[in-house]
Amino acid sequence: MRILGIDPGLQTTGFGLLDVDGHTLNYVGSGTIRTTHRDLGDLPGRLKVLYDGVREVAERYAADAAAIEIIFVNVNPQSTLLLGQARGACITALVSRDLPVAEYTALQMKKAVVGHGRAAKNQVQEMVRRLLRLPGLPGSDAADALGIAITHAHAAPMLDALAKGGPLQRATTGMYRGGRGR
Repeated sequence: MRILGIDPGLQTTGFGLLDVDGHTLNYVGSGTIRTTHRDLGDLPGRLKVLYDGVREVAERYAADAAAIEIIFVNVNPQSTLLLGQARGACITALVSRDLPVAEYTALQMKKAVVGHGRAAKNQVQEMVRRLLRLPGLPGSDAADALGIAITHAHAAPMLDALAKGGPLQRATTGMYRGGRGR
């Protein structure tokens, strides 16, 4: 399975691709999509750059699945809204290629890659380098995207197994016949 990881950003969006064969992770490629050549006030133009760029990467590398980082509220609400729009453009590009999209928080990614949720950017870069046997450190945005892909590679088998287990059933233990509170 080929996984495309995305670290969304309005100015710089990181992407990273892995091939997963059992427990073996193989680096395919990584990089960034930059919108800095567009005017800061041209939000629609910048979102189009992100949409086109993510769609092109997914198509060029023939990704089978995608994973993207979930964002949380920052100190500046306006920045959070803009980042959310960038993330939306990335997700739309992925689903327009019919890719299943998983979502993970930065905390989940750091725990999966480094082992604890308070890891610094340089720690994530170093662990991504080690896990994928890279000759050098990837850029921070690409490392985060590769980290998201690694997180999905570890979580996907468990998620698939849960999905195959069928729909969850409501437990009936401890219930009165005919329902509670009668």
